[in-house]
Amino acid sequence: MKKTILITGSTDGIGLATARQLQQEGHEVLLHGRNPNKLEKLKSELGLVGFVADLSKFEDVRSLADSVIAHGPLDILINNAGVLRMADARTESGLDARFVVNTLAPYLLTRSLLPVLAKDGRVVNLSSAAQAPVNLRALQGEGELSDSEAYAQSKLALTMWSRHLADKLGPDGPVIVAVNPKSFLGSKMVKDAYGVDGSDLSVGADILVRAALSDEFAGATGLYFDNDIGRFSQPHPDVLDTRKNARLVKTIEQMLEDY
Repeated sequence: MKKTILITGSTDGIGLATARQLQQEGHEVLLHGRNPNKLEKLKSELGLVGFVADLSKFEDVRSLADSVIAHGPLDILINNAGVLRMADARTESGLDARFVVNTLAPYLLTRSLLPVLAKDGRVVNLSSAAQAPVNLRALQGEGELSDSEAYAQSKLALTMWSRHLADKLGPDGPVIVAVNPKSFLGSKMVKDAYGVDGSDLSVGADILVRAALSDEFAGATGLYFDNDIGRFSQPHPDVLDTRKNARLVKTIEQMLEDY
């Protein structure tokens, strides 16, 4: 059955590889990118609908959600966009842009799109093997973190809110699953950060397609899939701490209200 699938960060890397694979399988793929020129080129090449948005800006995330809602019902959301190293890691409002893009933007987009997401749909959140306990002060823009610290904390925060929202929605909402697509895939982010080519991007695209469509993930809401070992796995202990999850989500909700 044909699905309508939004993939954030789908103008290059794993996102683009996943978009191409899903289109080849006959699904309607909605592209997203930050660079309008790159997005327009891909829209023309692939014949797909696409939306421009800078996920470090909450107003752009809300506009993206409005545009997707106007487009019509959505079956699957793949929150793929992410950053590790940035020339300027502060947003105009003083927040850590790495947390904004990796944690807050996908939360805001997911919550905003719930009204048009199919009840039997799915939200696939790109997590990582790199995870570290979340400093809520850093999440709120206080203090300084290195690129690796911010990335690891933001990816654990993403995995934590995935679990929290899945528990909150239960059987009345879409499946929400966090996936480590595999470490050191050959994405632009990996090349820029580590100076290595990385492994075949199709490995990451394959698992995202499985997470989006396969029966294997139909009952996976709230779970964590680790593609470094090729199976569902125990997440970081903080993901299983309902009180920590609740505090994190309360902080995120307050930030979204404030900004």
